[in-house]
Amino acid sequence: MTGRPYRRRKDVTLMSLLLLVLAMFLGPTPSSAAGADWWVPTARPAPDSQINVTGEPFTGTNAQGEVRGFVDAHNHLFANEGFGGRLICGKTFSEAGVADALKDCPEHYPDGSLAIFDYITNGGDGKHDPAGWPTFKDWPAYDSLTHQQNYYAWVERAWRGGQRVLVNDLVTNGVICSIYPFKDRSCDEMTSIRLQAKLTYDLQAYVDKMYGGTGKGWFRIVTDSAQARQVVEQGKLAVVLGVETSEPFGCKQVLDIAQCSKADIDKGLDELYALGVRSMFLCHKFDNALCGVRFDEGGLGTAINVGQFLSTGTFWKTEKCTGPQHDNPIGTAASKAEEDLPAGVQVPAYDDDAQCNARGLTDLGEYAARGMMKRKMMLEIDHMSVKATGRVLDIFESASYPGVLSSHSWMDLNWTERVYGLGGFVAQYMYGSEKFSTEAKRTNALRDKYDVGYGFGTDMNGVGGWPAPRGADAANKVTYPFKSVDGGSVIDKQTTGRRTWDLNTDGAAHYGLVPDWIEDIRRVGGQGVVDDLFRGAESYLDTWGATQRHQAGANLAKGASVTASSSESNPVTSYAPGRAVDGDTGTRWASDWSDDQWLRIDLGSTNRVGSVTLDWERAYATSYRVELSTDGVSWRTAWSTTSGDGGLDTARFTGTPARYVRFVGLDRGTDWGYSLREVGVHSS
Repeated sequence: MTGRPYRRRKDVTLMSLLLLVLAMFLGPTPSSAAGADWWVPTARPAPDSQINVTGEPFTGTNAQGEVRGFVDAHNHLFANEGFGGRLICGKTFSEAGVADALKDCPEHYPDGSLAIFDYITNGGDGKHDPAGWPTFKDWPAYDSLTHQQNYYAWVERAWRGGQRVLVNDLVTNGVICSIYPFKDRSCDEMTSIRLQAKLTYDLQAYVDKMYGGTGKGWFRIVTDSAQARQVVEQGKLAVVLGVETSEPFGCKQVLDIAQCSKADIDKGLDELYALGVRSMFLCHKFDNALCGVRFDEGGLGTAINVGQFLSTGTFWKTEKCTGPQHDNPIGTAASKAEEDLPAGVQVPAYDDDAQCNARGLTDLGEYAARGMMKRKMMLEIDHMSVKATGRVLDIFESASYPGVLSSHSWMDLNWTERVYGLGGFVAQYMYGSEKFSTEAKRTNALRDKYDVGYGFGTDMNGVGGWPAPRGADAANKVTYPFKSVDGGSVIDKQTTGRRTWDLNTDGAAHYGLVPDWIEDIRRVGGQGVVDDLFRGAESYLDTWGATQRHQAGANLAKGASVTASSSESNPVTSYAPGRAVDGDTGTRWASDWSDDQWLRIDLGSTNRVGSVTLDWERAYATSYRVELSTDGVSWRTAWSTTSGDGGLDTARFTGTPARYVRFVGLDRGTDWGYSLREVGVHSS
């Protein structure tokens, strides 16, 4: 009896040994299988680019439960498919392999003599060695704006180096397409956007196939913030679709007449949302039916102004700026593009003291912005004129809507705190490490105040130019190999074909050198700048998540009973007090033409009141106050200002019980009276 338990233990031990030996013949044990290099594909095309990164990509979250990693908030993976298909040469991927993907445009052979856009953007005669794979003698390069920089394996290297979010902005421009002599497809902007969206999904499938099937690859398209967080926690790259185009939904303007309708906008937004697009620009480079743009400088500005005229029949128009923000000075340098103007037409001269675009956010543009809010999409304010940007921020602040992005340093920097105050996200253009670090440190106090991370916008394939080499003898140069920011990977010089790139001597020639550029920032600007960048993915997803969760507050004033001190008399149109609460911004209340006027709203019952929005017509108040009352007799001032400038004002204050809300005008900003399109009253 005492020996039987011992024999059982011996039998179990022998059985375990037999199973272990059997497992060694049949395959790895579960524990060793779990430790396989999941980040290395099992079927990469051969030949192909090298990645030159070793080590496991980090997964999970930090001790605070935050995702980690860099965010590129502005990139163009498939710009080669825009502008008629021959402006950017080379493909992001090809089923036929790297040699087919990384080859030049046909007209660039044999020596680049017909590379028209290359010498327009890069100077000289445009001549270059067109051969891509495997020699890459002249491209990709930091100063070549016409060759593919986003080959998929280079994006893979950026992911392996610590990037966890990438915004792929689908991009094109119908006018540039129509002017450029080489093209192989339609110039319709929405047709190009649809194609680029499809190819992004095709790239996901292409990568998945290397890893054994659907959903297994590192390139993951996401359509909500929760899904993005799951992808990042798995250590993979969350890819968000955006749109940056000049005439979305066909919303161009010709001689200041809109060529689209509200129905076109709704249809277009619905289609983009169905494609997976979650952020977009309303205008880009040319004034359109939605908004005015922030100007370009130098000869490029002249060329774009010519393009605007050819597209719309109007040149940019300027006015004096009304605040500290201003648009870029309009470029007036000579440009070959002027040769395309009709005989007798010249680019106008502009006053030095009038730096702001006279075109702001149009009524259709406001309809589109509010349509994006309804669909919980994020709006890009880069490229908008300061007049348009100010109105967008007013609208978003009135609704406490956080979905605002500045993705590549194309807004006036004075807007930064307003963006952070809303809960929005800011990224800086991919400048050289010195300039990038200086700007990052300038806004460091704001990031500390709002406890947010930082992003970058590479704008690769976006015809913008990228960091030049600092030189082999530069101070604090990148030393290869180096460790990734998380410390878990080792990054060496990147090789594709017979070419090896070194950031010190080649600059940021292609997307695979993003980790090298971040290391250069660390060496030049310090660890603090890189730490903020490493928090970028978390902050971007915070903004996106808050946008999705946003709920529009009820307007307690809509349809309420209203009285006023006076109403302007007009035999054709009514300016009665009720017009300010009818929910229609096309109507308005207007007072007599004197300073002391008031508008009183009866909410019908006592409610908690925490904010009041006032949407002014041209006749606004410079000094006024908002008063509250429970009985209509005793009033207390909840909010006041002496520096009103019109537009859309939001008065926020501690929530207070009130049945009556009163606007009291003290000083007018014009010779007219006071005129309010709409007054909103909200609990918070």
